[in-house]
Amino acid sequence: MARRTLIGALVALAVAFAALASASAAPLRGTRVEDSFPSRAIAGHLPFSVYLPPGYTSGTRRYPVIYFLHGLPASVSAHRDIAYIGSALEAGQLQAIIISPQGARDGDTDPEYLDWGRGRNWETAVATELPRVVDSRYRTIALRGGRALIGVSAGGYGAAVIGLHHLDAFSVIESWSGYFHPTDPSGARPLPRGSDIEDAFASAHSFVSQLRIEFADDPTFLGFYVGDRDATFLAENERFARELSRAHVPFTFQVYRGGHTRSLWQGQATAWLTLAVDHLAPAA
Repeated sequence: MARRTLIGALVALAVAFAALASASAAPLRGTRVEDSFPSRAIAGHLPFSVYLPPGYTSGTRRYPVIYFLHGLPASVSAHRDIAYIGSALEAGQLQAIIISPQGARDGDTDPEYLDWGRGRNWETAVATELPRVVDSRYRTIALRGGRALIGVSAGGYGAAVIGLHHLDAFSVIESWSGYFHPTDPSGARPLPRGSDIEDAFASAHSFVSQLRIEFADDPTFLGFYVGDRDATFLAENERFARELSRAHVPFTFQVYRGGHTRSLWQGQATAWLTLAVDHLAPAA
């Protein structure tokens, strides 16, 4: 099954490649806005960037939502960097809303999208509070089948662990050059959570054995990729793929030529967004 889904990824890449070549320089036809809400989880306002597809402002259709998590450590404005994601959607003629929340604040630049306690509960903010706000303010398909969680680098880790913790909320999970256990800012050392139980809960590896049953109950598309010159995260991505295969969990995985770079993520964006949207409820 993993092999069949991998072939699907390659086909999507081939179809999208020609359009992607000119997409990065094309101006967005959709609309970008900035929004925020008062979050109890992080004890302050959580800003987020929004991309609305062409036709949104003059129509009545409801759209699936792609929640996109940026990398860490990061500045307070890193969530605003979504133009290339919008361009990739438009290159693939894909209809979806993009929501990119802030994932770090001044003095707290690498919280790894996890819950740390009062005022630092980033997972709760992203997985619970944010979708509730977005569904109330925008014309979304307000069901798990209308939500994808995608991230790059540390955002890929956030997408994986939050998605697996909240399978009732997201039906598509993608990690782009991410990892599957929390790390320190270097990416090379584990980030302790305070106890063995907390460490296990923060590791996507801990959930593999139960995913076959959970995905049968809640159909989920799980996909991830990494560059072959990504010295920090290649080995763990390959390990995660082996674990999923042994547990007979359906997934899509690919290793591309490249490193841990923006050029890799931008180059693969249309293909992987196509995979995501193809597994979401369509705009209607």
